[in-house]
Amino acid sequence: MLKTRVITALILLAILLPILYFGYFPAFAMAALVFFAAGAWECFRLFKSPRPTLWAAVWTLLFSVILFFSGLPSVRSLYVLCVLLWALRFIPALGMGLPKVEAFGNRLLNGTYMLSILGCFVAIADLFRHSPVYLLSVMAVVWVADIGAYFSGKGFGRHKLAPSISPGKSWEGAIGGWLAVLVMSAAVAMSMSGGETFQYHLYSHWGWGGFVGILTLMVVASVVGDLFESQLKRRAGMKDSSNLLPGHGGVLDRIDALIPVLPLAALVDLWLAAA
Repeated sequence: MLKTRVITALILLAILLPILYFGYFPAFAMAALVFFAAGAWECFRLFKSPRPTLWAAVWTLLFSVILFFSGLPSVRSLYVLCVLLWALRFIPALGMGLPKVEAFGNRLLNGTYMLSILGCFVAIADLFRHSPVYLLSVMAVVWVADIGAYFSGKGFGRHKLAPSISPGKSWEGAIGGWLAVLVMSAAVAMSMSGGETFQYHLYSHWGWGGFVGILTLMVVASVVGDLFESQLKRRAGMKDSSNLLPGHGGVLDRIDALIPVLPLAALVDLWLAAA
């Protein structure tokens, strides 16, 4: 299992690292399109759609039109919609539960979650255009939160965060992940080479208050994104969203925490640019 995970990770790095290093947008857009198509297919499977491949193709076509024809600035209002969807629909679902698979509400939820995935990938492309380093600095918030939560939960986890959805997560782990993000982000923002990062721009425009507030929202969003996908998998009776990434599960298993975070970060980035 470990060998499989390592091989898959090395293949992905061999593909993505040159694209990120050279900052070539057409190659990045094609890679994003492939991952989006896979994530869309997994999404429709999680919601038990009768035609997951067909619907994934439709949404992938829409994303390709946005990437290559209509332009990213024309759909930036999607970020606001994504933030509202998470606040008003997906977060409440963690407490209220999901609709039955055969209900109309399930199809509606499928569409709104797919819209949030679209917003996530549009944000990925938008932030990449700012710079690859800028995009990675946003993603690092989620990665560090996840790593910090894992080790804090292992060492100090006592109080379950959402036992009916993800029994392994604890409040102590979530707090540890949040603290790890604040420490990492402060170090990046204050470093000599941090000027091209989200953390630096956040601090330089809004000071420590805005810095801590926005990063806290991003960490909360990452936890919610992880929990919501876990809830979908639990209802569908699936351990992973797919086996497209051997040893790692599916694309959604890798990006679930990024889905709510990236549109939020892209929206904040627009505010920073306008400040």
